[in-house]
This record gives sequence, C-alpha cells and structure tokens, in this order.
Amino acid sequence: MNSMKQNRIKSLLEIFFISTRLGLTSFGGPTAHLGYFHEEYVRRRKWMDEKSYADLVALCQFLPGPSSSQVGIGIGIMRAGILGGITSFIGFTFPSVVALIAFALLMTGFDVGNAGWIHGLKIVAVAIVAHAIIGMAKSLTPDLKRKAIAIFALLVTLLWQTAFSQVGVIIIAACIGYLLLKQKNDGAGGHSLFPVSKRVGGFCLLLFVSLLVALPLLKEATGSYWLAMFDSFYRSGSFVFGGGHVVLPLLEKEFVPTGWMSEEAFLSGYGVTQAVPGPLFTFAAYLGTVMNGWQGGVVATVAIFLPAFLLVIGALPFWDQLRNHPKITGAIMGVNAAVIGLLIAALYTPIWTSSILEAKDFGLAVVLFSMLAYWKLPPWIVVVTGAVAGLVFL
Repeated sequence: MNSMKQNRIKSLLEIFFISTRLGLTSFGGPTAHLGYFHEEYVRRRKWMDEKSYADLVALCQFLPGPSSSQVGIGIGIMRAGILGGITSFIGFTFPSVVALIAFALLMTGFDVGNAGWIHGLKIVAVAIVAHAIIGMAKSLTPDLKRKAIAIFALLVTLLWQTAFSQVGVIIIAACIGYLLLKQKNDGAGGHSLFPVSKRVGGFCLLLFVSLLVALPLLKEATGSYWLAMFDSFYRSGSFVFGGGHVVLPLLEKEFVPTGWMSEEAFLSGYGVTQAVPGPLFTFAAYLGTVMNGWQGGVVATVAIFLPAFLLVIGALPFWDQLRNHPKITGAIMGVNAAVIGLLIAALYTPIWTSSILEAKDFGLAVVLFSMLAYWKLPPWIVVVTGAVAGLVFL
C-alpha cells in the first residue's frame, strides 16, 4: 500500500514539474502548445501512443473551452487519474497566472491610463486578433455555407449588442450546422480507453449544466459581487469554441459595458497576455485582479477554467459515440464558423475603434501584423515592439 502511495506521489510530482516547465516555455498559442505536448509526452516520455493523443486532441477540439489546457488535463488524467489532471493544469497555467496578476497589480498601482505604451499594446491586439482570424478562417469557413454562417454571426453581433447576442448566435449556428452540415465519417472510429467511468462523467456533465443554470439565479437572489463575477467568467468559459482568442468578445461584453473596467485596461491586458507563455484563458487572471485584487484574479481563473475541467472529464467516457455522430459534428462545424463572425465583430469593436485613431496607428498595426504573418516572429517580440513603439512614437 505504501509503495502504491509513493508511486502515486512520484507520478504527481513528475506531472507537476514537467507541466510547469511547459507552462514556462510554451509560447505561440494553442496550436503550438499541442506541438509541445506531443514532443514531450508522446515522443520523449511515451506516456501515451499516437492514436490516444490524436483521440484526446480531437475530443478537446470538439468541446468548448481552452483546447490546449484540456489536452493537458486529459494527459494528466490518463497518467494519474483526476488528481493528475488537476496537477497538470496547475503546472501549465501557474506561470502565466502569476505574471498577469503581477502586471494587473502594477497597472492599478500606477497612473498608466494615458501612457503611450498602453496605446501600443492596444494596437498589438489589433494585429494579433486579425492574424488569428485569417488563420482560423481558412480551416473553419472553407465553403459557402460556413462563410454565410460567419457573416450572419458578424452582422447579428454588431447590430444587436446585448449580453445574450453571442450565446444566441452560437445556439442558432449549432442548429444550422446540425441541419445543413455533415462531417464525413472515414470509418476509422475505433475505441479509446480513458480512465474515467461513465458515472463520474455523467456527474461532471450534470454539474456543468447545473452551475450554468444556478449561478445566474443565485447571483440575482443574493446580489453578491463575487457570485456575479464568478458567473460571468464561468459562462464565458462555457461558450468559447475555436480557441483562446474567442474569449475576447465574450469577456469584453461582460465587463466593459457594465463599467467593471475600462476598454484601455481591458485591451492593454489582452496585449500583455500575448507575451506570456501558457493558455490565453489566463487573461481572466488579469481581469479579475483589475476588478478585485489578487483574490479576484484567483477566483476568475478558477471560474473560467472550471467548465473546461467538467467538460473534458464528463465527455471522456462518451467520446466514441459522439465523434461518430455526423449530426453532432455538423453542429460543431456550424459553431466554429460562427466563431469567425464573432471575432471579426470584436476586431471592429472594441479593438479597432478604440485603437486605430490616426494614420500612424494604422501604420504600426500593419508593421506588427507583418511581423506575425510574414516574418513569423514570436508573439512576445511583437508585444514588446508594440509597447516600445507606443512609448516612443504615440
């Protein structure tokens, strides 16, 4: 018994140290993260084979939430159970959470609202989101049907700017995809072995839905500031399909129009998030800290990542049935197309309208975009360049 306990502790420590190293060095967004994971966990350490890793990645692309973080959680679960998934998550996200909380505390401690480098970071956000849209659109809207869904999402989001517009667009796009789009089954389904029972999976899915329904009701009944904040981040984490960049419009609609923070603080934090390693969802740590100190940063981080935990654990036992259902995959294709429209709307407002105010702003945005798209420079170099250019020229 003691030997089993020691082996379990050894496995958890190993997961923590490896995932922390990845959290300190994994720049470049979710696609790059998956490459780092494959190199470390499949090729070097052989914790899982190619097929199991491909199945896990496919599941996490299928679910809403931060796909690279969910893959890391899944690898931890397959290595050392649910506690291994929690350990893997903590290691991978801890470095960027600490960095962003520290930056947010610096922002609130000094009067930097009108600083040139802040304006430079806002222009960085223009370049990075535009680059993300172009890259994602190639794979998510390859045909006329999905392009039409994206345009529909764009128009509705721009013309009907309410707290429910994004969620409504996602639901409608899922219905359209379910009815009109169909993913061809290549017949190579097979079966994957994930160490989670259907009972545990069902409980996690039930808890996910229950929180989605109960949190808004509890917020209204109690008037609690902390519950309201937790609810906003939890809902944002529950409806993000297509990668970390998509969380931007959801969070902006939750916190800027309500007066919880200014657009300047929001966009400068988004720019800095690009310069730190790890998942983009850790942007929530910055937002929570701006709103309510480091405690708010911790609460926001837990709230926005909790749906990812519940969904990946809940879906693992049922993935074989889901991935072979063409109607379900069609619904996800519709949602992913709508994501492109949501991102274009976010690119226009608030990002473009509050950042590109004159010709030199546009010129800097073009240079920063070219650094990403054509010169293939790392995002952190682009962020530093934008901040320095803003300080010197803007």
